[in-house]
Order: sequence, then C-alpha cells, then structure tokens
Amino acid sequence: MNLAKVSPQAQSRTRRRLHLLPYLLALPIVVYEVVMLLYPIGQGIYGSFTQIELASNRPAKWIGLANYQRMLADPEFWMVIRTTLIFTVLVIVVAIGSGLLTALLFNRPFRFRGIARASLMLPWAFPEVPVVMIFIWILSPQFGVVNILARMIPGVTENPQWLQVPTLAMGWVVLIASWKAFPFYSLVILAALQSVPQELYEAAKVDGATSFQLFRHITVPSISTTLELLVVLASIFSFKQFTIIYLMTGGGPSGATETIVMRIFNTAFRFYDYSYATAIGVAGFVVSLVVAFFFITLQVRRSREVA
Repeated sequence: MNLAKVSPQAQSRTRRRLHLLPYLLALPIVVYEVVMLLYPIGQGIYGSFTQIELASNRPAKWIGLANYQRMLADPEFWMVIRTTLIFTVLVIVVAIGSGLLTALLFNRPFRFRGIARASLMLPWAFPEVPVVMIFIWILSPQFGVVNILARMIPGVTENPQWLQVPTLAMGWVVLIASWKAFPFYSLVILAALQSVPQELYEAAKVDGATSFQLFRHITVPSISTTLELLVVLASIFSFKQFTIIYLMTGGGPSGATETIVMRIFNTAFRFYDYSYATAIGVAGFVVSLVVAFFFITLQVRRSREVA
C-alpha cells in the first residue's frame, strides 16, 4: 500500500493502533497478575485483621491488630523465624557453593563434557514428590541404604534415626533441597563464567598469578553480580520451600524443621486458625520482601559504582 495516498485520518488511526498495541499485548499479563497475585495478597492482608470462623455462617469479624499482637508475643513464632533463617542460609551456602564448584569444573574442557552437563540438570528436572519418596526410602532406619554406609563408621552400632533426630533431620532436609536446586545455580554461574574474557586470565598467568589468585581477583569479581542475583533467588526459593519439608518431616521432629511456610500450613489446616495463619503469612511476605529489597539495593549501588 502506498502510504502517500492514505488520508491523514487513516494515518492517524494507524498510528493510534500501533501506539496501543504494546498495551493490548501486555493486558492479559496485567489481568493475570491482578487476579491471581494482587487480589489474593490483598485478601490475605485484609484477612489478617479479622477473625475468620469457617464453621459458622457469620462474616469475618474485624479485630484490628490482635493477630499481630498475638504473633509477636508467641515464642513459637520466633522459633519458626529462627528455623526458617537457618534453613535458608544453609541452603544458600550449600546450593550456591555446589553450583559454583560444578560450574568451575564444567567450564574446563574434558571428554564427554556435554553429557556431563546434561546429566547435571537431572536433579533439577526431577519432580519433587518422587525424589522425596526415594530419599525417605533411602533414609529408612529399617532398610535404608544410607544405614549400610553409616554402620561402616567406627562407633556406630545401630541404625541412625535420620529423620527423628532434630539436627540430622535439618541436615538432610537442607541437603535434599540443595541437591534439588543446585543444578539451576550451576547452569547460571556457568553461563557467567563463559562470558569472562580469557585475555584477563592469560595476562594474569603471564604475571605469575596462581589459580587461587585468578579465582579471587578475576573470576569472583566478574561473576559477583550473578552470584548476588542467585543469592536473592535462593533466598526466595528456600523461604517458600514447602513440598520437601512437608513430605520429609512435616516440620518435625519437635518443630526442628518447621519453617514459616510449614507453620502457616499447620496453623491453617491442622488447627483451623485461619486468621492467625494469614497474619503469619503476611509476616513471611514482609520478611521476603525485605530480604529481596536489601540485595536488590546492594546490587543497584554496586552497578552505580561500576558505572
């Protein structure tokens, strides 16, 4: 079509349509976010200020900050926060540390590297439920495979109760959650490593730098932004981890693995205290936002310093 022959009115309508096209394309995403995310969050925040009694037909009763006052005075809530932070920090250290080590390994040339990289992604690709069921079988005190290895340790004469001892239960939950997540972190770190200019390593080697010095002064500064982003993602993923903990221990033994997500589930669906559960959920939401905001602010400041 010859645009020169099109009337000014038609050209104006065409420009208006092109101007509205990005908004029309984004409209389904905005509607989805409002309906599936913002509205439930708003309902949860509102519910935390009410007393909900599902057994009766009465509407929710407005009670103000009573749920939050109860939460702040509850020592078990602070124990849950402590357990959540311990679990989150341990998963970050183990998962991202394992991802960094495997990424450094797979960044080196060796035979069958492509097959090794593909095999690395298998734990991340497996569904959580069958993975946890397999680990429960492996850790069974009666016929678990891990007990065979444990009996080889001097001084171990009985099969350990892996999921019945608080410290052992927390350790295994952290290991399984890290094993499930570290391939993703390894893949992201590997992509960041491959973007580091090789000329920097070659120049440093000419100056006599050791492998540790190369890692400390070239590798880490080059991928520091990626590592910070992964810390944020790992914090969020670990903070909201539910399936592995629920299937492995259910928050036990004696609350040793009860994170804030498990506390919300138990409060709402075991004790049917929905109002208090929503208040705990809002508290967890705020904590996750604070953590994410802290790391994002740190990353923005660093990017400004570099610029």
